[in-house]
Amino acid sequence: MNPVIPCLLTIAAAAAEPPVFVGSAERPVLSYREARPEGAYEVTVEFGAADVDSVTTLKAETRRLMALNVAVPKGRTETRRFLVDVRRPGYPGGRVAIKSREEGTPSWDDYLSLEFLGVAGRARLVSVRPADASVVRVFLAGDSTVCDQRTEPYVGWGQQLPVFFGPGAVVANHAESGRALRSFKAERRLDKILAQLRAGDFVLIQFGHNDQKEKGPDVGPFTTYASRLRDYVKAVRAKGGRPVLVTAVARRRFDEQGRVFESLGDYPEAVRRVAAELAVPLVDLNESSKRLYQALGAEPSKLALLHYPPRTFPGQTAALADDTHFSAYGAYEMARCVVEGFRTGVPELSALLMAGAAVPFDPERPDAPGSLSIPASPLTSGEKPEGR
Repeated sequence: MNPVIPCLLTIAAAAAEPPVFVGSAERPVLSYREARPEGAYEVTVEFGAADVDSVTTLKAETRRLMALNVAVPKGRTETRRFLVDVRRPGYPGGRVAIKSREEGTPSWDDYLSLEFLGVAGRARLVSVRPADASVVRVFLAGDSTVCDQRTEPYVGWGQQLPVFFGPGAVVANHAESGRALRSFKAERRLDKILAQLRAGDFVLIQFGHNDQKEKGPDVGPFTTYASRLRDYVKAVRAKGGRPVLVTAVARRRFDEQGRVFESLGDYPEAVRRVAAELAVPLVDLNESSKRLYQALGAEPSKLALLHYPPRTFPGQTAALADDTHFSAYGAYEMARCVVEGFRTGVPELSALLMAGAAVPFDPERPDAPGSLSIPASPLTSGEKPEGR
């Protein structure tokens, strides 16, 4: 055991190889990695310790938030169970055309990966076992605003979504930076989802940021984009899945009067029309995200996005002024907006949320930025995601 890491993890589960320890006194982390076949896994963790009041955050695979700041008094423990999706690029009859930057990342490798964060973090991994066959998969198809971002400070809202689900559902985030409806399908990412999809599973579909950049004859929100949305919906339904359309999350844009304005043109409206036409549940994240930015205000809303001076994060040599991609705080708030969309419009998904998670959330009354602390993962340098 590395004595400079104040986070203690005892491995009780049988592992194919020993856990990997990384970190420092300033940025403590203990990570666990075990070779596992593709599938959903139930991970049981006992939080707490005999010698200290503990506060522990758990992330899985590529920084997916599973548990946030679990506080346990000294001498006590709290046991929780989590569902983690592990996947490979291959599927019967094909293989996802993943990018070079995706090769070897926890999202696509041969391991189940966990990291336990917090200066006062204390936890014991009790067991890892295949999840029950009854577990519902919640697939995410989308772009950089949704995906499991590999490096700090970038965070997709889909990366924060697992913390809101209970033991009956597992989030399988297949979103990827720079993808549009056409490229996501061309790279066989949709085929991968369809290969794993079972009757009763959900597929959340959010595109628009990169579709907006496509040029050509008859290309547009109510033509090519709407047609491709219909194709996605029909493909999911053909496998017995339940599609949910999500309007593209808004970019942070304020006019001279301090009012949020739309920068995605008619693409959100096209999603609304297709949802109504095909009777598909709709989560209007575009609308709720604009309300949230407006409530925060022009300057404070920068805290939800990526506005950082140089050298805030290791490897970051230039200032960040990104009004599309989220900070951990911003991604968490967007995930809350999505969960509110479940509560009001997708009751079958709302029923799968963790006890207490399906409570009303008003985007016009967001969590104060300073009230939410999500520990950063230690591997923080990396490229800017594709898309804008």
